[in-house]
Amino acid sequence: MQDYDSLKPCLEYIEQNLKSIIRTEELADIAGYSVWHFSRCFTKTTGLPVAAYISKRRLDRALGEIIGGRRAVDSALDYGFETYAGFYKAFVRAYGSSPKSYLSKKETLSMFTEKELLSILGNWDIPQDLPILDVYVLDGAAISGNVWSIGEEYILKSEKKESLLRNLQVAKALAAQGFAAATPILTKTGAEYLDGEQITVLIKGIKGSPLEKADRFGDDRKSFGYKYGESIARLHRVLAAIEPEIKPAEQDLFATVSGWALPETKRQNEHYQMRLPDGFFEDYLHSFESSAKRLPKQLIHRDPNPSNILFDGGDVSGFIDFDLSQRNARLFDPCYCATGILSERRGIEGQSVGAFDKWPDVLEGILHGYDSVNPLTAEEKQSVYYMLCSIQMIFVAYCEPRAELKELAIVNREMLQYIVSSRAQLEGVF
Repeated sequence: MQDYDSLKPCLEYIEQNLKSIIRTEELADIAGYSVWHFSRCFTKTTGLPVAAYISKRRLDRALGEIIGGRRAVDSALDYGFETYAGFYKAFVRAYGSSPKSYLSKKETLSMFTEKELLSILGNWDIPQDLPILDVYVLDGAAISGNVWSIGEEYILKSEKKESLLRNLQVAKALAAQGFAAATPILTKTGAEYLDGEQITVLIKGIKGSPLEKADRFGDDRKSFGYKYGESIARLHRVLAAIEPEIKPAEQDLFATVSGWALPETKRQNEHYQMRLPDGFFEDYLHSFESSAKRLPKQLIHRDPNPSNILFDGGDVSGFIDFDLSQRNARLFDPCYCATGILSERRGIEGQSVGAFDKWPDVLEGILHGYDSVNPLTAEEKQSVYYMLCSIQMIFVAYCEPRAELKELAIVNREMLQYIVSSRAQLEGVF
């Protein structure tokens, strides 16, 4: 709590002065830290650098006023944006779509105000003065909209009933097996969640935070990759044990790709001139169909991206967000973790090319770490390249038609091009 206690006056100061110039130096003085130490603590606690956090809070506040009926240009100028064009660009970077497109989505209007959040939290027997912070996804590129950090210990989530109940079911089953899991805190009435159009749950957070991007691609990238792989393998052992209790839906990966993702990727290959080699699609269909059927299947996480794997003291401390858990090829999870890390390569060393060069080390670390705990079959080792392509084609197909994911669609097309062009190197990890 020390960092939160020190930063709470700074966060309050920011909220009270969003229409004024706020300097890092004055915030550091309020906290009693040097600028360097303050900046480090602030980023670690909020998940965003100081300037990015202030910009995001200004956008959030302006958005609230716009939802309330105020002209967008007036709110933009009030919160320090010199022109509406500047506000527009900052908004797109933060929310992934234009203000008009964002406001047209009804689900975004269901986000709670701070007053509403305080009222909701009154249903639990916890201190009522804990700081409430938005949770960001994609390394701070976008706000989640339905998840909030409550102090250092709790997470508040509001989601559709089906997905959140599945998440809770898996988390409770994992905890019963002695695995670190984010389990629900009972309300004052003894309920696990607040029921409504969406259900709202307060969960006990797992100690730790996502590994910083610089570490994922740093000098110890292979070692950290190994730890990712080991932890996913250990998780899989527990998930396999609780699978009969969960009764997950089963997914046919090859059918999903061949029937939907591949045809859409093929269309984009022509439309965007991705220059995937002649015969790529035919090779995938011909070579992977029989292998895919022989890959070991079990209950998997399905979304082990780096934001959902927490580290504490240099080691993995736990996993969060089992909303998408399903029965699928177990090879999917370690490969998905690797592609999730690659998707966040931008910003490393100022350009993405360097991260492309380093990523095979990350992939090798993850796969060998997994293999050391849960030995991969020969079929799985030979299918790594096709699994990576499968995941990328799913993302390429999923992101393109969604306006808010246009930038991510570009990233995933680039990733698929890179993976296909690096086939020999990637197949050499075993």
